[in-house]
Amino acid sequence: MKAVSETLHSHSPTLDTQLMVESCLREAGFFHSRRALMRALPRQVEYPTLAKTLEYLEASNKIHLAEDGSIVWVFVDNPKLLRLLRTSRVIKSAGTPTSTGTSSGLMLRNVRKKRT
Repeated sequence: MKAVSETLHSHSPTLDTQLMVESCLREAGFFHSRRALMRALPRQVEYPTLAKTLEYLEASNKIHLAEDGSIVWVFVDNPKLLRLLRTSRVIKSAGTPTSTGTSSGLMLRNVRKKRT
């Protein structure tokens, strides 16, 4: 019987609540704390519901919950940036493998060396 009562009292966010929180985070981009986010929301949300929503957004790589409690929107959804990424050329150098995580600074230095 305990599982049934836990299910009834769990704070499952509705889709409307999730979209509201996501929209607020996308527009602001950054909040210093969960409390600041709660104050910025157009409707009141219970803390456990907000926590579950933030957990989902972090799992889907839309936000980053920093150690200091701040919340940062990290999802790439800027249409201009997405178009740029689709149409841009990949810069490769002869000695740099493309499968490893090389930094863009290293790749640019290699390109500059080839041009000179």
